[in-house]
Amino acid sequence: MGAYHTIELELNRKFTLAKKCWDSVVLDRIEQACDPVQRADVAAVVMQEGLANVVLVTPAMTLLRAKVEVTIPRKRKGSCSQHEKALERFYEAVMQAILRHINFEVVKCILVASPGFVKDQFFTYVFKEAVRQDNKVLLENRPKFMLVHSSSGHKYSLKEILCDPAVTSRLSDTKAAGEVKALEDFYKMLQHEPDRAFYGIAHVEKAADALAIDTLMISDKLFRHQDIQTRSRYVRLVDNVKDNGGNVRIFSSLHVSGERKL
Repeated sequence: MGAYHTIELELNRKFTLAKKCWDSVVLDRIEQACDPVQRADVAAVVMQEGLANVVLVTPAMTLLRAKVEVTIPRKRKGSCSQHEKALERFYEAVMQAILRHINFEVVKCILVASPGFVKDQFFTYVFKEAVRQDNKVLLENRPKFMLVHSSSGHKYSLKEILCDPAVTSRLSDTKAAGEVKALEDFYKMLQHEPDRAFYGIAHVEKAADALAIDTLMISDKLFRHQDIQTRSRYVRLVDNVKDNGGNVRIFSSLHVSGERKL
C-alpha cells in the first residue's frame, strides 16, 4: 500500500507480530536474525592509526560491533613519546573491544586489516599484553588471527578484504566467504561459460522448472517488493529450487557482498 506505521519497541518488552501469511524466506530470516552473534563465524578489525572498526560478518549481514577513535598526535623531532603513548592507548582500546564483542567459541577467523604496518604493530602489542596478563583466551586463539592489507580503516574496506584470494582460501569453510565466492564464481561463469549462467526472472524460472539450477543467488530486496504477487513469485522460485535439491543464497543489502547487483 506504500503506507507506514510507527511503533516503539522497548528492550525486554514482549510483543507479538502477526500477519496472515508467513512465507519460508521470511521465517528463515527471522530465525537467523534472532541471534546473529551466534552465527558470525568471521570477525574483522579494520583499522588505521587512530581509527578501528570491529565487525562481525554473518551469512546475512555485516554487523559493526564497535568503533574505536583515538586522536594520535604527530611525531615531533626529538620526541615521539606522545605519539607512542597515544598509539598504546589506541591499541589497548581496540584489544578490549575485541575481547568484549568477539565470541571466540564461535568465530573461526579474525581478520586484522590496515594500510601500512598498523596491523603488525597492533598484533605484536596484543600478544605481548596477552603474555604479560596471562590472557589465555587470546593466547589459545592466536592461530585464528590473520593479518591482511586494506586501503583504509573504514568499514567499506571489508569488501576488498573478503575478495582477496588469500583471505577467501582461509575462510573457505565459513558461510560468509561462501556468499562472496558464489558471486565471484557466477561472474567467472558468465565470462567463460555464458550458456551455464542465467539471470533475469523469466530465464531463471525456466531453468528452475527444468531442474537445472545448482545455485540460485537472489537479493533480499526482492522479498520486500511492494507488490505481494511479485514477492510471492520470488518465494515460489526459492522454494522450487530448494525442493529440487538446489542451493539458495540470499544476499542481503546489509552484507558487503549484497552491494553488488545480481
